[in-house]
Amino acid sequence: MHQQDINATPMQRVPTDDAPLQTADGRQAIQGRIGFVGLGRMGSVMAANLVAGGSRVTAYIRRPELSEELTALGLHPSLDIKDLFECDIVISMLPDDAAVHSVVFGRNDEIGLEGLAANLVPGALHLSMSTISTAAAARFAREHRRCNQHYIAAPVFGNPEAAKARELFIIAAGEADQVDRVRPIFDLLGQQTFYVGADPAGANLVKLAGNVMTATALEVLGEVLSLVRKRGLDPEMFLNILTSTMFGSRIHKVYGAKIAAQRYAASGFVFPLALKDVRLALAEAEAASVPMPSVSVVRDRLITGMARGYADLDWSALGLVAAQDAGLTINVEPKQN
Repeated sequence: MHQQDINATPMQRVPTDDAPLQTADGRQAIQGRIGFVGLGRMGSVMAANLVAGGSRVTAYIRRPELSEELTALGLHPSLDIKDLFECDIVISMLPDDAAVHSVVFGRNDEIGLEGLAANLVPGALHLSMSTISTAAAARFAREHRRCNQHYIAAPVFGNPEAAKARELFIIAAGEADQVDRVRPIFDLLGQQTFYVGADPAGANLVKLAGNVMTATALEVLGEVLSLVRKRGLDPEMFLNILTSTMFGSRIHKVYGAKIAAQRYAASGFVFPLALKDVRLALAEAEAASVPMPSVSVVRDRLITGMARGYADLDWSALGLVAAQDAGLTINVEPKQN
């Protein structure tokens, strides 16, 4: 285990000429070397935004064919996770508990992946922006603390389009001074950051709760739009009335428009990822003895959609499941890459 005091972070060193305190537009500059793990549709856009903001980002990847694409975005791809070990901040944007666990603790299988916790320098910070369980977040925070490092949980609300426009909402939790340390990163990635306390698990609970609220809203939208369509009303006219009066949220407008137009091809959150989050939220609820019957319904609807072959569709395709159950003619767009 590293012996250096946890408060002696690499961020305390004197900035060099290539690491100014402020950018030309007056923003606080990001100090230190940045690594990134999880270069999927969300992660690659987020990492590219950091590069556009003046950071040098080392991107750990396991698929060599991604190198050219990521290099074109200004990233520095590497097939060796050891290239992250000297970074001051490592950001992870991974799909589930198991993926983050492999990165934090390493793997002893044929991949032979070395973990961040055992190898990052004392005072380094792991910024986990993945949507994971609260138990996993607590476990990762303990391990980094044991190794004299820092762990901040900062899952986001928003799809890849929002990420590209830097319109994410960031839910951050962990040591307050370390959250301040990475605020310049948040400022480059999102439109607003909410600090929810010192316990990293709290950020993941907020994210899971928000995601299941979205999922239940999509289920209801699918049901009511199926009703008006079957009764001969124009679903887009109906949706315009809803979103112009009592239901004007981004969820109702953006996803409602997809359901009304039967535009379900994947452009954001696909069924398996939505199901993962719904199951995590239900596990949290069971542990707290909180019944969530509406969320249980959505879980079953997601499973129904996957059984019908919709695993590659955006979770707005809950509207497709509802339309199909109502006996309506359905229209499924080809999968978009």
